[in-house]
Amino acid sequence: MKAQAASADIPAPSREEEQAEVIRRLEEDIIFGRFAPGLRLVEDTLMQRYGASRHFVRQALFQLERQGIVLREKNVGATVRFYSAEEVRQIYEVREMLTRQAALMIALPAPASLIDELSELQRQYRGRADARDMRGIHETNDAFHLALFSACGNPYLVRSLQDYMNLTLPMRAKNLADSEGLALSRRQHELMIELLKGRDSWALAQLCVDHMLYSKADYLDRIAAEKPSQ
Repeated sequence: MKAQAASADIPAPSREEEQAEVIRRLEEDIIFGRFAPGLRLVEDTLMQRYGASRHFVRQALFQLERQGIVLREKNVGATVRFYSAEEVRQIYEVREMLTRQAALMIALPAPASLIDELSELQRQYRGRADARDMRGIHETNDAFHLALFSACGNPYLVRSLQDYMNLTLPMRAKNLADSEGLALSRRQHELMIELLKGRDSWALAQLCVDHMLYSKADYLDRIAAEKPSQ
């Protein structure tokens, strides 16, 4: 009886919370590679998978279309956004230029406050990695990079970088679930923090660019191995 009473005190999730949960689960299925690039997203299948209404599923598809990871086409419906090899190369060309410029603009040696902030985020990142918390890994990874690049002092550049980080999300997030990619990411984060304590801006910038190449190569390999589903 006590257990029943306790459960009765737990409020039911609001419509906004239910909608956010459907968006979160669909986003994770895409960015962590459970749904392959080009896969057709059938509303009835998603309703069953998430135990959600058609309205919530459609709203989730609209939201992820705005984020650029779902594509909706007439007479086709919704699919996981597929980027061609040429599109991937072009997108990463821009992201690499923005990343290099932001890293070069960070004054070295970096202030202790930045080192402390990044060290704490890296501690959280390691904890999420050890726990295999995929969502937590993704969120702390992005928080680490945004904190790092914010030190360039140009919020417009940081906003552009964030836009391209979001654009490449389907290409890079799957690697955070890969043990080799995750281990490499952790090592490179640690080295970034060490380079921030020195004066070699070019080494820091090159490392930040190199940090992106594993996920880029992995995505190109994946799309070469499998054609988009029709």
